Amino acid sequence: MSSQEKSHERINQKRRTRAELLRATWAMMEKGLQPSVAEVADHTGISRATAYRYFSKPEDLWREAALDAIAIRIGEAGPDAPDQAATPEQRIETLAGQVFDMVAGNEAMFRTFLASSLTATGAAKRGGRRIGWLTAALEPLRSQLTPAEFQRLIQGLSLTLGIEALIVFRDICELTTEEARSATIWSALAILRGALADGKS
Repeated sequence: MSSQEKSHERINQKRRTRAELLRATWAMMEKGLQPSVAEVADHTGISRATAYRYFSKPEDLWREAALDAIAIRIGEAGPDAPDQAATPEQRIETLAGQVFDMVAGNEAMFRTFLASSLTATGAAKRGGRRIGWLTAALEPLRSQLTPAEFQRLIQGLSLTLGIEALIVFRDICELTTEEARSATIWSALAILRGALADGKS
């Protein structure tokens, strides 16, 4: 085996070790546990010294495990590509509904990730996928709005996509899941219509 092949194999082994630690952590978290790095290492059969080289604090391990699980679910059930024949309102209504269903269907996972990200000491980036989905859905409007208006529209709509909106409607407004879905779509459409009205004025 050449040195390049050995280097490639070491990288792959590190990825496998990290993935195994994250999978084990999430499996334990789904049972209501908040495992230490040592406990996850013991569970996987990976040495504690190795596990600590990947994650020095349990909070980092929990956050990354939740993020990894969410990324897998999103990859499996992300929103459909925008319908090229649909109007912007139809696109946003479809997108908001699909994302809400995805979040509501994995509510415990998203709540776990939100809680871990709020207590994390690092600056973990989260929620970036919704920006891409919104930009793709509203691309036909780019020529009708200034760059600043288009960006502000995407930013405003990002508030309606994700676990945050579900928590507000369910926990604070005390809506049922179906009522929360309807309120989410209504909010997204209201923001879109408001931005279009401002753009015409």
